[in-house]
Amino acid sequence: QIQLEESGGGSVQAGGSLRLACRASGTRMYMGWFRQTPGKEREAVAAISTGGHYTYLADFVKGRFTISRDKVDNIMYLQMDALKPDDTAIYYCAASQRVYTSTMSAASQYDFWGQGTQVTVSS
Repeated sequence: QIQLEESGGGSVQAGGSLRLACRASGTRMYMGWFRQTPGKEREAVAAISTGGHYTYLADFVKGRFTISRDKVDNIMYLQMDALKPDDTAIYYCAASQRVYTSTMSAASQYDFWGQGTQVTVSS
């Protein structure tokens, strides 16, 4: 059983930065960040392969967010810069052994989820 623990959420003004971290117990696997706001479906933000060689970034965060992972400590990071009010959401960490590079952005392919961390960006 994999356990995921997120940290790093908070409140920031537009244009600011935050770094989210997700520590995973157990075997390394594909990991991703998803976000959700009330009344909307959970959407993929970024994902990274087991070895860190392949990444996915949603178009709406390209050029602003960076995903990385520490393979030794099995921690995934999401560096969020130039934050916008539209980035306000609960951000969830996810992991799966079923994901392939072609399905990294599909929430349905992830089996393990963190509790979520709130990110609030004010204008």
